[in-house]
Amino acid sequence: MKTLLYVFYGGKSVEHEISLKTAYTVMQAINESKFDLYPIYITREGCWCSQGKLTGKDFAISDLVLEAAEEEPAGSIGSILTRLFAVQGKKVVLPMLHGANGEDGTIQGLLELLNVPYVGNGVLASALTLDKAVTKEVLAAAGLPQADYLTFPHMKWIEDQGSILSRVEEEIGFPCYIKPASLGSSIGITRCLDKERLTDAIEEAYRYDRKIVVEKEVRGREIQVAVMGNERPLVSVPGEFLQDKAFFDYDAKYIDGRLTMSIPADIPDALAGQLRQAAELAYQALNCSGLARVDFFIDDAGRLYVNEINALPGFTAFSMYPVMWERTDGTTYSELIEKLIDYAFNRHAEKQLIQYSRE
Repeated sequence: MKTLLYVFYGGKSVEHEISLKTAYTVMQAINESKFDLYPIYITREGCWCSQGKLTGKDFAISDLVLEAAEEEPAGSIGSILTRLFAVQGKKVVLPMLHGANGEDGTIQGLLELLNVPYVGNGVLASALTLDKAVTKEVLAAAGLPQADYLTFPHMKWIEDQGSILSRVEEEIGFPCYIKPASLGSSIGITRCLDKERLTDAIEEAYRYDRKIVVEKEVRGREIQVAVMGNERPLVSVPGEFLQDKAFFDYDAKYIDGRLTMSIPADIPDALAGQLRQAAELAYQALNCSGLARVDFFIDDAGRLYVNEINALPGFTAFSMYPVMWERTDGTTYSELIEKLIDYAFNRHAEKQLIQYSRE
């Protein structure tokens, strides 16, 4: 009996196109002898669509974009759940939704209510890791080093722009980074070299979120570590993108095509060990499960700083996360997907042992 695998992609998110690329690569790699594949596309308006079970691999990314049959998200969700989730059999969901309304705990909460196993982080970890400001508070409580930072809600900016500008200049300085608190893929982020650009940078970040994070720049290198598992996570060798830009922005990640990976990263063994230990600690502090990528800065003196944790890292066959696992222990892309599915089933089975009555 095959496992029913539901792949969620698209989503009401600025990272919609990235999700399409991820889902396409994943679906091309699924072993059809083990899984019946049910793609579920979520439009930019939040409506769910599906053409049912997918057979064969002869399709393009453009074929994954569907027209919604329902005008309201609630009706479309009800239709998909009734029509597809009512299919009998062993089920698991693979949420390939980057950013808001997918990586932030919302879709995970729905799947918890449905009592369906799903790949990746749970409600709490998803919500924590997408919010950079809250993530920093948790990491600080765990004793992990970070760059100096400040956070500001939008209302504070409306009421008193002058004090925010002064605090950034006096407490953080330049260069610094202005970021939406809850977004990925470097969208809405500005590297600010001086106070002349600060107001525009802050306004840009507030376009994408109601809260921003301002971080002091760490001069040095950016190193990434992949983590996988539940209670006893596995940690990959560190990896690094070799880049010629001061800021690893959206174009550098997805458009320019000039990125070169260095895996394992060219760093001393002792530092690599420190990075892997810190990555595991950050993963556990944020209650992560399934998978995550932990990003670090290494300054010129060899000191490490946790930058952020991505609970759904880039996941095409050529993304850093799967390639780090291939270079760590030989895990192929298809094998990695199946390992993550196994972790989903294991976590779900553990949760079924929880008692919900006093008897």
